[in-house]
Amino acid sequence: MNSSDSQAGGASVQPSVAIVGGGPAGLMAAEVLSAHGIAVDLYDGMPSVGRKFLLAGRGGLNLTHAEAMPRFISRFAERETALAPLIHAFTPEDLRAWAQGLGIDTFVGTSNRVFPTDMKAAPLLRAWLHRLREAGVRFHMRHRWLGWNDAGAMRFDTPEGEVAVTPQATLLALGGGSWSRLGSNGAWYPWLQARGVDLAPLQAANCGFDVAPTGAGRSGWSDFLRQKFAGQPIKPVALQFTDRNGHTRRQQGEFVLTDTGVEGSLIYAFSAAIREQINAQGAATIHLDLLPSHTAEQVFAETSRPKGPRSLSTHLKSRLGIQGLKMALLHEVLSAEQLADAAQLAQAIKALPITLKAPRPMDEAISTAGGVRFEGMTEQLMLKNAPGVFCAGEMLDWEAPTGGYLLTASMATGRHAAQGVLTYLKS
Repeated sequence: MNSSDSQAGGASVQPSVAIVGGGPAGLMAAEVLSAHGIAVDLYDGMPSVGRKFLLAGRGGLNLTHAEAMPRFISRFAERETALAPLIHAFTPEDLRAWAQGLGIDTFVGTSNRVFPTDMKAAPLLRAWLHRLREAGVRFHMRHRWLGWNDAGAMRFDTPEGEVAVTPQATLLALGGGSWSRLGSNGAWYPWLQARGVDLAPLQAANCGFDVAPTGAGRSGWSDFLRQKFAGQPIKPVALQFTDRNGHTRRQQGEFVLTDTGVEGSLIYAFSAAIREQINAQGAATIHLDLLPSHTAEQVFAETSRPKGPRSLSTHLKSRLGIQGLKMALLHEVLSAEQLADAAQLAQAIKALPITLKAPRPMDEAISTAGGVRFEGMTEQLMLKNAPGVFCAGEMLDWEAPTGGYLLTASMATGRHAAQGVLTYLKS
């Protein structure tokens, strides 16, 4: 959604409120403020706004989730208490009604995820930007924020050179540190750090992981497994993981084998706990149930059955339907002696251990953890060390799994921070 209506030019401008960041949090803040008659100037370093939003919608825009509110709020784990009042003020149902107001109908999918009826992000973003422009929001594209100058003015690198902006209030919605090519690069971190803002280190969230060596002398997956199966999904499968606090969780789904390890929706659901265990212990082991529809007794009965002249692969394919990637994983992890032992083979089929050694680089992650801690902000999301500067969206220190939670919380925090700006301006 290109915009050429930059008002900054080569001179200093003084809008009432400057919003930096054109993602969902920044756009929602602009909507709240402009609806109250506030002059809003929105700055973004990219040629157009909402780039990560559009990418997220490429496979079907997951707006929010329709599960019960207590379960929804629990998805934010350690930040449940901080985010609960914000999300109760802008619930998933409120988000659906908001989309309806833009002419976008939604539906609840089989997994309780909520999508636009046409599954697309672009029509919603077009309607949203049209409404914002009609409300008087001014968009300044290719304006890359450079922090503050010695006089306290905001610095922007623009196609016409550097400009300085001194707003009455500032709202930062700069995203986390993933997908830098779409604008979220975490460049803001040292500038806030220099101002004494309470920050948690940025880390990959909803990410893939590299696997630890699976055999003597290996650096990860074997060449055979990588060359034959990298990029293929593993399904159906159940993943079980015991976190560093001793809590065990199990979930069924699917994920993808990569050149270096694993990624995909089932991995993302456990990524925070896996990452924290790696941080604490240097590695984390997940267990895969390759046959979640079979009991352990059923599997052992079949592995104990004489296979006659047939190969093990043929026997397991015939008796249990194990073949392809699942069979290759068994060969990857187990020794020849373990494969020949019916009890050990059955145990591995129901709980195949895969040890992960590191998350993939943060820029590859769907989202990031860390950022501006709530403890360093007022309840209205204003920085305690920088009066008049508010923060919203993914640059705040919270994380959630995929499934509509990220977008809902980003918009809820943008709305809440904008209301904080209104209070600040009145005072």
